Amino acid sequence: MTRPLVLTLGEPAGVGPEIVAAAWNALKTEPLAFAVIGDADLLRAQGVLVVEINTPADALQPFGRALPVIHRPLPAAVEVGRPDPANAPTVADGIEEAVSFVLSGEASGLVTAPIAKAPMYASGFRFPGHTEFIAELTADAPYPGTRGPVMMLTARDLRACLVTIHVALGQVAELITADRVARTARVVHESLKRDFAIARPRLAMAALNPHAGEGGALGVEEIETLRPVAAQLRAEGIDITDPRPADTLFHDEARAGYDAALCMYHDQALIPVKTLDFWGGVNVSLGLPIIRTSPDHGTGFDIAGQGIARADSLIAAVRLASEMAAARAAR
Repeated sequence: MTRPLVLTLGEPAGVGPEIVAAAWNALKTEPLAFAVIGDADLLRAQGVLVVEINTPADALQPFGRALPVIHRPLPAAVEVGRPDPANAPTVADGIEEAVSFVLSGEASGLVTAPIAKAPMYASGFRFPGHTEFIAELTADAPYPGTRGPVMMLTARDLRACLVTIHVALGQVAELITADRVARTARVVHESLKRDFAIARPRLAMAALNPHAGEGGALGVEEIETLRPVAAQLRAEGIDITDPRPADTLFHDEARAGYDAALCMYHDQALIPVKTLDFWGGVNVSLGLPIIRTSPDHGTGFDIAGQGIARADSLIAAVRLASEMAAARAAR
């Protein structure tokens, strides 16, 4: 690796410091490196050797023996399990700085530890979450393809991509438009080629309704929207199925037939991902000028500071970001 990844520490009162320290311990002998942006004292408190650095490039040499940290001290003392809005602007600044490092080429990709929404909102943060914030921060950067962001959740051999994300189930049908489904499919198709080195991606489309609508008896979205979109995408050269019943789309044999599944709503994607690998799933933002991954869990305030937080998902997120960066660099 010639350029390291950059990690943000996330909500300082959550499990972020614990899992970042644990991830470094697990990955320090692997052929990758990362720099952390955050309060170095929080990481020293986890019992790891920390070296303070100035830029991500400084992380390459010491990574195998010490955790490289770009020290950004917090204005308020951290009480584990109790987030303080006074620290939220520093958290947001760390994300912005990390994005700038990737955009400038000083880092090869970004991995974000979980943030807590409430203290961020209380401090004036106006974005629904990480993804939307990063999308705005990268809006002016050139990108050779269909713009996202599209959320992908991965676990083992499953890549599940969301057409709609955090919306009420009653609103999903009206949001499943031809334009939204087609754009999502294009982003996923292009990202599989660019970031996963899959020369001829195969997409499976999940139906919205049970039994794929049962010929219209259980819903008409498949007839009126999804099948026409699938035909349009195939005419563009994208290998995508017609909508398939979601209850038969995720077993072992079915997964062998595609590289990513296009899912219509949140639980349709996240239930199979978390069933396959509850601890090791990864959240990936597709269709952005930068590579960004994150663990598929929250801040864990209820277990923070107890030494029981598992770093599996963060470790997987770092490895995946490294693989994606290598695939993108090789193009």
